[in-house]
Amino acid sequence: MDLARCNKEQILEEGYILLLDKPLGWTSYDLVAKVRILFRKYYGIPKIKVGHAGTLDPLATGLMILCVGRMTKEAMRLTGEDKEYEASIALGATTPSYDLETEVDATYPTGHITDERLLQAMQSLSGEIEQQPPIFSAKRVNGKRAYTLARKGAEEDLPPVKVNIFRFELIERMGDNLRARIACSKGTYIRALARDLGRALDAGAHLTALRRTRSGAFSVADAVTIETFEKFLSMTAGR
Repeated sequence: MDLARCNKEQILEEGYILLLDKPLGWTSYDLVAKVRILFRKYYGIPKIKVGHAGTLDPLATGLMILCVGRMTKEAMRLTGEDKEYEASIALGATTPSYDLETEVDATYPTGHITDERLLQAMQSLSGEIEQQPPIFSAKRVNGKRAYTLARKGAEEDLPPVKVNIFRFELIERMGDNLRARIACSKGTYIRALARDLGRALDAGAHLTALRRTRSGAFSVADAVTIETFEKFLSMTAGR
């Protein structure tokens, strides 16, 4: 990302697309709010529009596309782009949220999972599939966020949606722990893909780490940390 193009005049006149590497534990809203605060603090812009082109869960890291100023009109288009992730998946155990947000609720034997069977299961989940979103998600159920209902103990299933898994490939396997690369359409829940992989293997599975590496034409390799961005703003504030 060319930070040299980020200046007050350009932001106010044209807007800006900011590529950030989201830290672990931050929500997407945390990142948006922090960027607003930094523009106010260093560039003296009291009110500025900042939106994002696709959320990441707090336990995920990687590429977040933030649209600033007049570029917020591009957020909807950019949200619709295909995504790519690197995921870590643990076989043999499930959690209600399908990731580490909740505790393990069941364990299963995994001795029957050969490499061949694993690859076959991954292949079976490639292409256009119907995926049931996690109840621990931002989907709305009767006007309320699904995760709000889930945390109150509700067990309401969300209707399945069609998503496209362009690539689901194994990077490495270390016993019951996998690293995989996934390229997919918008709206895909990687947590749900981990759940479905466990079901296909009759062993259960859950997501243990997730990193978004690409969204459309943008790569995490071109993103900066929030600390680097703040340092840049502080150095250029007086220009």
